[in-house]
Amino acid sequence: MVVRTITGAIAGIGAVEVFVEVSITGGGLGLFLVGLPDNAVRESEQRIRSAFENSGYKMTARKCVVNLAPADLRKEGSGFDLPIAVAILASTDQIVVESLEESVFIGELSLDGSVRGVKGVLSVVAEARKQGRRRVFVPVENSAEAAVVEGIEVYAVERLSDVVDMLNGAKAMTPVGSSVAESIAEESLYAEDFSDVKGQVHAKRALEIAAAGGHNVIMIGPPGSGKTMLARRMPSILPPMSLEEALETTKIHSVAGKLGTCRGLMRQRPFRAPHHLASPVALIGGGQNPQPGEVSLAHNGVLFLDEMPEFGHSVLEVLRQPLEDKMITISRAKYAVEYPSNFTLVASMNPCPCGYYNHPTKECTCSPAAVHRYMGRISGPLMDRIDLHVEVTPVAIDEISSSQLAESSAQIRERVMRARDIQARRFASLPIHTNTMMSSAMLRDFCPLSAEARALLDRAMERLQLSARAYDRIIKVARTIADLEGVEHISPLHISEAITYRSLDREGWGR
Repeated sequence: MVVRTITGAIAGIGAVEVFVEVSITGGGLGLFLVGLPDNAVRESEQRIRSAFENSGYKMTARKCVVNLAPADLRKEGSGFDLPIAVAILASTDQIVVESLEESVFIGELSLDGSVRGVKGVLSVVAEARKQGRRRVFVPVENSAEAAVVEGIEVYAVERLSDVVDMLNGAKAMTPVGSSVAESIAEESLYAEDFSDVKGQVHAKRALEIAAAGGHNVIMIGPPGSGKTMLARRMPSILPPMSLEEALETTKIHSVAGKLGTCRGLMRQRPFRAPHHLASPVALIGGGQNPQPGEVSLAHNGVLFLDEMPEFGHSVLEVLRQPLEDKMITISRAKYAVEYPSNFTLVASMNPCPCGYYNHPTKECTCSPAAVHRYMGRISGPLMDRIDLHVEVTPVAIDEISSSQLAESSAQIRERVMRARDIQARRFASLPIHTNTMMSSAMLRDFCPLSAEARALLDRAMERLQLSARAYDRIIKVARTIADLEGVEHISPLHISEAITYRSLDREGWGR
């Protein structure tokens, strides 16, 4: 007799339904796992045997074959322990087989029979609901995450005996209530606020534009001028995440095992700040068993690269594709996985190795050649993909000592949300939602320029020797500035302000 239970395997940020088939026959001893299991799955035999012994259940003494179907899909992780254990118990008449219908099992077994949390539960539960399954058993640790999915009964289990007793009718369990409504009702509160930042009006304006249009931004200035302080407050002025964005973001962090103490949906936009010694794989994702990288963990949020020139050349260059495509594809010989990476890049850098090039009061000790080499660590093609170049100057003493509070993040966010609403209506019939995602063809439709505005932009292109990509990005920034003002047409003033944010294209920065 073959007994079957249902679980899931992670594929990208989604999941594929997996059937655990158990057949106990004569001839030989031991448990045989087939169906492309990795080492963690193969080691489940010893965890299951010990869990049975410490929970009062019997392991079969006959040959036990466990097939994980589809057999050509690689199975990774320890979440297969519980479905394998349940199938074996049902095969030995310790669980009522009929009770397994339309049930999905996820969880790792401890040696004492308790059930531990695993990664990617949200994706597996979402796939189970999609396939029409009725209920799912998950570890208590993952119950709030699983309860986000509506339309399926979620049971939180602490021990293997909880599952067995419920399936046999010896114990009644109450499904975990859905946490979606509570999660949506919760306001996203950020510990850091723009009201803490003294001065830096020009930099705040640039970050507001970046938030309104989804533009990438780089801040250049001497040490201690507030670049990191400004960057860390960027998520606080972004619009609250929609339910779709929150689900997708939570899936990514669940698959990567990065949810931490989060319960249910992630409501705050992610802020990722990798160290400059991070490898290309850590940034972009991949590895022997592909995992999302920092660019995907920052999806729907902010990726902050502090002191950008200190990152390795190969690390920075892998950013080109996600900045353009908003998606990362990790290819292997037999399969490929995709991870979304629609993030806002916020970078910071010193203007030179000593940090005081163009400083109003301190003298720079670097030679022109040293400044040129330092700036050259960021390639032209990568700099082209950054819309806003912001000069951050030191804050005056009287501004630092002032007791007057600056504009709060909530006030800035209101303007950003109004601009985003304009863009949502503009792109209602298109698969984009911010100005930065417009193609060149869309620019002709949504960003017509007057003769005066076009002449101004043409003069800037000739003087600054800008690329065609920079030309398009200036128009996109100008479109966002117009949206912040609530006007339909792009004026020469909007073009002029957008051009001022191309500081690093000028000779004054040693380029």
